[in-house]
Amino acid sequence: MVGFVFVSHCEHLAESVVELAGMMAPETPMAAAGGLEDGSFGTSYDKIRNAVEKVYSEDGVLVLMDMGSSVMTTEMVLEDMPDKKVKMVDCPIVEGAVTGTMDAKVGLSMEEIISDLEQVGTIKKL
Repeated sequence: MVGFVFVSHCEHLAESVVELAGMMAPETPMAAAGGLEDGSFGTSYDKIRNAVEKVYSEDGVLVLMDMGSSVMTTEMVLEDMPDKKVKMVDCPIVEGAVTGTMDAKVGLSMEEIISDLEQVGTIKKL
């Protein structure tokens, strides 16, 4: 099953995204990588790398980020993991987390999930 890592500048936000997505798709492997090691705001290379390793399988891992340096730090991690099937997805982190983990739960491939997630940002709320 495809795994997920949620990267945020805020530890609590990343953990809350896992909590919410976990209510919908508790079987889906997922991990939070939020904040710095001391709990302050920022993004941590080590937290992201460890989260990817935690949920990794041959089906791959999708990483959803909040913004800015979380994207740049995730890019650095992925550059150092060329032998792993790990991809970043450009979509809203909360809506993407729910959609993606539910897609994984029903057995969609990484490519199918990415296709769904690319549409998440276009869905109107009102």
